Amino acid sequence: MKIDWQYTGTSPQKVKTFLKGEGVSRRLLATLKYRGGRLLVNDNEQWAIDFIQQNDKVSIVLPAEKNKNELKKSFVPIDIAFEDRDFLILNKPAHVASIPSFLHPEDTLINRVAGYYDNCHLEEFVPHIATRLDRDTSGLVLFAKHRFAHALLDQQLQNHQINKFYTAFVEGKLTDDHGLIDEPIQRDPESFIKRQVGHGEGSQVASTEYWLERSTQDASQYRIQLHTGRTHQIRVHFASTGHPLVGDTLYGGHVDMPMERQALHCSEIEFYQPFTHRMVNVQSPIALDMQKFINKNK
Repeated sequence: MKIDWQYTGTSPQKVKTFLKGEGVSRRLLATLKYRGGRLLVNDNEQWAIDFIQQNDKVSIVLPAEKNKNELKKSFVPIDIAFEDRDFLILNKPAHVASIPSFLHPEDTLINRVAGYYDNCHLEEFVPHIATRLDRDTSGLVLFAKHRFAHALLDQQLQNHQINKFYTAFVEGKLTDDHGLIDEPIQRDPESFIKRQVGHGEGSQVASTEYWLERSTQDASQYRIQLHTGRTHQIRVHFASTGHPLVGDTLYGGHVDMPMERQALHCSEIEFYQPFTHRMVNVQSPIALDMQKFINKNK
């Protein structure tokens, strides 16, 4: 894959200095040099220490990536919410894992992306999952199509620059229509899976903001923004208030047909596309079972 930029500065600058400003790390430069990549200026091979002039075209050619983990391909169709050269956003259905595990080794979302790439003859791409959802949570999941795009997304994640919003149904109604649950989360010592609010060893800062959207006698719908990304964060935080998610039996919620899983859907993702220099905002309507729950509880 070839990625191009145009140098618009008025003074000569080293290629490596320019590329650093575009997010190219020393490690990636080494990969270009030693693993089959290329560094070009005006389509001619150059060294990183060479100088560029105004209006020069600077290009890197990424070497082909290998499927190090021998990721198996699943050819179950995927629901694409957004796609460009560098990124892919999917609508993940509930009951599908994001990545392989012992219990779900093959037909996960990332396996399906690998199958999609194969069908589209995109041999140069290896799936890089940037955001994940619990198996029984539905909604938007963001992928990078190549290692450089993934590295730039990781920087945005570390700097809390990727905005993720969720729709959730919770039992009852919180006191405040808008609020911030700012409580650390740690592992539950009595469970391999569960987390809990706590200040013990290994606890992590966690912050969840919410806005009430609608309420009935038994349940309420909230728009939620994660300011941190801890395992089960939304589920743990709402359970800690005494208002677990509808259907979330792991954290004290009750099954309320048709919700047989936690009523949680990633409904919006916003991130900066570093190659086009534009913000990307993608929204997803809630899953069918959640819509049926709304219709039932009007």
